[in-house]
Amino acid sequence: MKYPVTPDGRYFVVRGRLWRMANPGLDEAQRSKLTKRLMTARRAVRDAKAQQDPKAEAVAHHAVNDAKTALGERGPVWSGDGSPDLNRHMAKNTIYADWYAKTGRSRPGGS
Repeated sequence: MKYPVTPDGRYFVVRGRLWRMANPGLDEAQRSKLTKRLMTARRAVRDAKAQQDPKAEAVAHHAVNDAKTALGERGPVWSGDGSPDLNRHMAKNTIYADWYAKTGRSRPGGS
């Protein structure tokens, strides 16, 4: 993967920010179906923006959110162990700070 993944596999890091991974409990067929749905929704956002259609864009953004929630990237956390949801938090401000510093990407200009 292009971006570092936390040792527990819950998040990947882009420009210092944690993003929740998809639910590893999804079977491959579910994951594939939901990923295709997500990509279709993202293309719809792009197309609506190009057409300057705010209503279509809003519908498309909603579809992206629904797909990401179904994948487990948003909404209730899939880990089920009571850990706090750190989605969208800066890695340096979380329990992953030491790990992230060791990736060598925590410097300015790093990912």
